[in-house]
Amino acid sequence: MQSTTPARRLRTPTPETKTSRLFLPLIALCSAVTAANIYLAAPLLSVIAQDFGTDASAVAWIASIAQFGYAAGLLFFAPLGDRVSRRPLVAVLSLATTAALAAGAAASGTSALAAAVLVASAATVVPQLLVPLVAERAPADRRARHVAAVIAGLFTGIVAARVLGGLAGQAFGWRWVFVGAAVLTGALGLLTAAVLPAERPHRTGGLAGLFSGLTEMPGLVRRSPDLWRACVRQAGMYGAWSALWTSLALLLTGKPYALSTATAGLFGLFGLAASVVAPLAGGLVDRFGAAKVVRSAYLLAAVSVPLFWLGGQVMVALFLAAVAVHAALVASHVANQTLALTTTTSPATANSAYVVAGFAGGATASALAGLAFVHWGWGGVCAVAGVWLVLGWGLTAVRR
Repeated sequence: MQSTTPARRLRTPTPETKTSRLFLPLIALCSAVTAANIYLAAPLLSVIAQDFGTDASAVAWIASIAQFGYAAGLLFFAPLGDRVSRRPLVAVLSLATTAALAAGAAASGTSALAAAVLVASAATVVPQLLVPLVAERAPADRRARHVAAVIAGLFTGIVAARVLGGLAGQAFGWRWVFVGAAVLTGALGLLTAAVLPAERPHRTGGLAGLFSGLTEMPGLVRRSPDLWRACVRQAGMYGAWSALWTSLALLLTGKPYALSTATAGLFGLFGLAASVVAPLAGGLVDRFGAAKVVRSAYLLAAVSVPLFWLGGQVMVALFLAAVAVHAALVASHVANQTLALTTTTSPATANSAYVVAGFAGGATASALAGLAFVHWGWGGVCAVAGVWLVLGWGLTAVRR
């Protein structure tokens, strides 16, 4: 069912020029750099804790703060893609993220760092402003593949945050990692804004109308069963992944492995499976539809959970589980996001609802996983991931 949102932009679709060989890679690169900011602190938790003279488990909540901040930014800023020109919006948000990361680099304590991470994550919603733009201008028979190209860039950024962030943090300190991220975010954000197409949006109702996407989200999800299903399933999938991945550094740097922060960061290279799977998943969605791809992704994720549990003692099992869970996450994401972008007449608002649901599920699961690790160890983290998968699939299996 389609939304009746009045705030629609006037545009002339030109997929042949706007998703050209330069345009799409630049958007993918910008998405990679900005998405990395959400996970910047995760591989640096041990180094941050040492700098502040505390225990790593005492700063684990900063990783969850980043996800809650991103979800808040999606609520307020990402729906603006249906209402204002994305060119100045991308520029302003990129500069805001740069300033927040710089403030984080200068933080004198965990509270100041958490506040900076919260603001940076809230402003770094640029990828979710760009994905609807790509979907709108892509040929219908290749839409999922174009969306998948941006998602591949996004997940590459997540991997880079873990691997390069861990290595750089070990070598130069976590503060210089934040400084480097600030410089890259500002440069790529402004460059991308400069090449975005000119848009002439309709603004209605002043400031209230500008942010009306926030109030329209619940009704939009309620009227579209496909969008609702995509939101819930991705919340379950992303929650399971987030519980495992944000807690993994605590497992690897503690007993029985006792790896250094830099070595543990190299483990993130297994996340490159996501970048490889994304284009394949896009082709499968275009050919077979989103439902079959999501079903297969959930089966693969279900297999990865016991492998992660076994990986608490056996490193090889962790290798297999890391590849499996990343492949499952990105396949599910490509399918569900393509569905969210094409099921209503307000793609930016629908996409915001979809990603908010995913990150809210991820942030909640990540927070619970941190508590579970403190009280029950790695087995508790795996239990949280399993519960999230059951909830994500079970709730959507009821409503048709």
